[in-house]
Amino acid sequence: MARFTLPRDIYHGPGAIEELKNLKGKKAIVVVGGGSMKRFGFLDKVVNNLKAAGMEVQLFENVEPDPSVETVMKGAAAMREFQPDWIVSIGGGSPIDAAKAMWVFYEYPETTFEEIIQPFSFPELRKKAKFLAIPSTSGTATEVTAFSVITDYAKGIKYPLADFNITPDVAVVDPDLAETMPAKLTAHTGMDALTHAVEAYVSTLNCCFTDPLALKAIEMVFQYLEASYKGDMKAREQMHYAQCLAGMAFSNALLGIVHSMAHKTGAAYKNGHIVHGCANAMYLPQVIKFNAKNAVAAERYAQIAKFVGLKGATTAELVKALCDKIDEYNVALSIPKCIKDYENGMVPEDEFLEKLPQVAELAIGDACTGSNPRIPTQEEMEKLLKCCYYGTEVDF
Repeated sequence: MARFTLPRDIYHGPGAIEELKNLKGKKAIVVVGGGSMKRFGFLDKVVNNLKAAGMEVQLFENVEPDPSVETVMKGAAAMREFQPDWIVSIGGGSPIDAAKAMWVFYEYPETTFEEIIQPFSFPELRKKAKFLAIPSTSGTATEVTAFSVITDYAKGIKYPLADFNITPDVAVVDPDLAETMPAKLTAHTGMDALTHAVEAYVSTLNCCFTDPLALKAIEMVFQYLEASYKGDMKAREQMHYAQCLAGMAFSNALLGIVHSMAHKTGAAYKNGHIVHGCANAMYLPQVIKFNAKNAVAAERYAQIAKFVGLKGATTAELVKALCDKIDEYNVALSIPKCIKDYENGMVPEDEFLEKLPQVAELAIGDACTGSNPRIPTQEEMEKLLKCCYYGTEVDF
């Protein structure tokens, strides 16, 4: 038996944020990030619409990119004091992910972070509050997923939390918010969406419910991402929907080792973070080549290639065409080919090699690895990470 879980309601289209006026409740806490939603007026719209619905509203602001365990605990404490019956989060993946984790500790103060790291181990939620998410970026799709990524900076590890309990009750997918994204963020989030859809399609947990969502999302990304990156707002709107479709797919089919590697390399190096979407974009072609040694996975990649109109007489040619197409997109979107070239050499070679065994071990143990079509050994993961660092060919 398998399970397929989505938010009960998804409101989409320009102006969908107005639906908050119809929310039923007494108190809402709004979790938001560093200020762009305030600058562009969307936070005021959320607050005013909630007040129009008759709710008392409190803000929890300044959730940082790659939210920390500490921020989650502070937010949960604020919720316990305010006692909201709605948790509303607006912004990119970070504030929404943080709010999901806060939700757990609001309803279960005695729970520890260590207890929820194990996938699908959360206590039953909705004892005190429901959850509404409004994404402003077109990549994470956390507004429709059972996932949250929280960083333990003391340990230098990103934890992907997974449980159907944290799938939001309501998602508001309003493309007006996505119009504010700068080009670089548009590129990174778009490639994150593509990675979600591709990994969901080749996941060992794919099924007839997730496949159509994944394929449609891939088709839309290939059709609209470059134009969205260049500032075409009609394409930006379609990308906002594409990433949501990809999220519905991977929330139920799960992901693979592109994400395992992105999670564990993202916070591992002292000079700064490798941005998640950019990491996915760099690693995806390399992982496709690694996974394609598995015949079932190779055929799935070939199906993707055919679906989007790529040419090839054999499975191997179609897989290569798919990798080449992703490489072309990375060039068009100004995404580096490998970690060594990321942000002018932000990750020094000596540090990368020193931390390689530990990063590889953590990536293998990541929650996303279990549904990857080919499970790497420690040696294989180290070799794969080296290929991603140097941009060398995967031939094993």
